[in-house]
Amino acid sequence: MPEYKTLSRTTGATVLTLVAVACAAGLADVLRRRRGRTHAPGTPEADERHTPHGAPTIPRQRETGPLAEAVRLTPAERDAFAVLVRRLSEGD
Repeated sequence: MPEYKTLSRTTGATVLTLVAVACAAGLADVLRRRRGRTHAPGTPEADERHTPHGAPTIPRQRETGPLAEAVRLTPAERDAFAVLVRRLSEGD
């Protein structure tokens, strides 16, 4: 066997190839299953939280997140914050 074709290199390449194939197959399976679950919210099919094989699934997350929070500062608080930022940026 030539020096550049060592047993460890061949074994490593084989293992990486098998892992890549297994990941691709798993991803294809997940995408195929997701495509089959396109029911409208509120219908019995959508409320049924099971795969076609009867195994429970994790419910989908909400599409909307919490609203962004905003705090109104008084002029004194705004000045104090500016001083704090200035001190931190100077490295004191």
